[in-house]
Amino acid sequence: MISFEQDILNACNVLSKGGIILYPTDTVWGIGCDARFSDAVKRIYELKRRADSKAMISLVADLDMLERYVKSDGVSLYRDVSKEFAKPVTLIYPRVEGVCSALLAENGSCGIRVSSERFSSLLCSGIDGALVSTSANISGEPTARFFSEISSAIIEGVDYVVHYRRDDIEEKESSAVVLVDSLTNQLKVLRP
Repeated sequence: MISFEQDILNACNVLSKGGIILYPTDTVWGIGCDARFSDAVKRIYELKRRADSKAMISLVADLDMLERYVKSDGVSLYRDVSKEFAKPVTLIYPRVEGVCSALLAENGSCGIRVSSERFSSLLCSGIDGALVSTSANISGEPTARFFSEISSAIIEGVDYVVHYRRDDIEEKESSAVVLVDSLTNQLKVLRP
């Protein structure tokens, strides 16, 4: 069995070379890559058979890392909004810097979540940046709740499959999704 630390190192090595990984997040299993690598992002879209008009979110390690991607008031906003939910929160910001353009929606917005789980947080720290996080399923198919439900097409389509939590059968919820309106700065809950 591979150690926790070696699993992190292996995954970060793949990510730093522009590869894609299958990994557990604070919500469900995800497919991810370094958010700076547009070719890797495109590979994820192809693997999921997902239209690139449907933007993907990214994880960051902590609020300090979030500040690199959004203005400081965006960090305060994230802190305040996340207190309102009993589960992880993805905030869709009207403008995000430092991620490849393939992650931005047509209007320039982008979703970011501060990871509330140690493993995915350490991955972000290991690559010193945002980590793409999209559910480990083909678009239109049900979200895999556990590693055992992930299709072989997804498993075979990534460059590294994390070992951590493969046997975990604790059900995780998808994150709440909250949109920050670019014109009014009002919040709209898209997924409670």
